[in-house]
Amino acid sequence: MKNIQNKTDLSNHIKDLKAKGKSIGFVPTMGALHNGHLSLVNSGLKENDLVVVSIFVNPTQFDNKEDLVKYPRTLDADIALLKTVSANNIIIYSPTVSDIYGNNIVSQSFTFDGLEHEMEGAFRPGHFDGVGTIVKRLFEIVKPDRAYFGEKDFQQLQIIKKLVELHHLDVDVIGCSIHRAEDGLAMSSRNARLSPEHRSAAPFIYKTLNTAKTMFGTKSAGTVTEWVRSQFKKQTLLELEYFIIADITTLKPVKRKSTQKSYRAFIAVYAGDIRLIDNIALN
Repeated sequence: MKNIQNKTDLSNHIKDLKAKGKSIGFVPTMGALHNGHLSLVNSGLKENDLVVVSIFVNPTQFDNKEDLVKYPRTLDADIALLKTVSANNIIIYSPTVSDIYGNNIVSQSFTFDGLEHEMEGAFRPGHFDGVGTIVKRLFEIVKPDRAYFGEKDFQQLQIIKKLVELHHLDVDVIGCSIHRAEDGLAMSSRNARLSPEHRSAAPFIYKTLNTAKTMFGTKSAGTVTEWVRSQFKKQTLLELEYFIIADITTLKPVKRKSTQKSYRAFIAVYAGDIRLIDNIALN
């Protein structure tokens, strides 16, 4: 398994592979890999000859610098885990910050037709500028045929699709279903930092989303939202940051339901100082 740390070396290697007619899938990650990441890699391996997995904790998408410092970095364990999937058809790209940014660690400014102002954008200023900056640079380095992203970060997925559209990037962006633990908690690298008490409480998030989905069949978005808020007020270990029912195209909160539109419920919750997000399709 190749672990390449220099973007020029990676670009040259991929150029050679493409000259041989090989198709390239891409799974960008920040490391601390888990089964959710592996499900993306497996999707990529089914549809491409090789998959590039980038492992890079991107500094420009962290609005909370303490979160950046604490973010787990487990490269050796990540490589060992990827080898269990395929030793021959995965290429790892684990660059340094300087390889990506040089001496100028700043985000490019983006507009994504307003998608960047909703939900995560409202609560994490500058976050999607950082995401757009790193994904665009990685796409330019890797030049993949297809790139795979999990629907847990559904807003990010929609923004990356918009990035590709607005900047005319030649890559198919593919969303993959949320990978969950047996108790329903959405897989996240942050889950490893949960205390035992908070880990036990966290499945309440998905349980609440499922009930909200059932309620949405007969109740208004406002009624469902108020019910979710009331449930979290009873939860001493979990603090609700937001619960929003939104149109999946615009990501704007729904005011009146329409049978012509598709909706998702989005949630962000603090379990102690660990921030967890999740979402569910409603119709």
